Amino acid sequence: MKVEFWYEFASTYSYPAAMRVEAAAKAAGVELLWRPFLLGPIFGAQGWNDSPFNIYPAKGRYMWRDMARLCEAQGLVLKEPARFPQNGLKAARLALLGQHEDWGPEFTRRVYLANFAEQKDISEEPVLSGILSALGLDAAALLARSNEPENKERLKAQTDEAIARGIFGAPSFLVGDELFWGNDRLEAALEWAGR
Repeated sequence: MKVEFWYEFASTYSYPAAMRVEAAAKAAGVELLWRPFLLGPIFGAQGWNDSPFNIYPAKGRYMWRDMARLCEAQGLVLKEPARFPQNGLKAARLALLGQHEDWGPEFTRRVYLANFAEQKDISEEPVLSGILSALGLDAAALLARSNEPENKERLKAQTDEAIARGIFGAPSFLVGDELFWGNDRLEAALEWAGR
């Protein structure tokens, strides 16, 4: 069995998950599939036009404190973005192009670092272009491909698949039809896949 890692670039808890999921899956001997998607349509269907961490201030305060503890334990830098949540649409379109490519996981990790460690605006093409170029990739060509109608439709279809499979938040891990939600459920998902 393989573990599908469903993540959203605006998702705080997807940051520590993205930084550890590959090594954890390798250690468990489990195949990993990276699946970027968008939470906006899922939240919109629930009547939310913002992150629940902004809608419910007490929940938001808790989340940022919890994230600080998690990141400290994991050795990750955490700096609250100037704007939260950030628009991860362009980054998700690029990540979708890299979903089955060697560069996809590292691109994903660097976007999370840009967002949650470097306080960069991940909706800006120069930020994304800089990440791609640092990976030795043709940034202009990939940005152009990411904006093609076919790729936009693929991201919409991947988000629709997430909804159809019962995903309601990020990060989520799917092992077949078995859903595990949250960074703290990664090990349970890997164990399930290893059975």
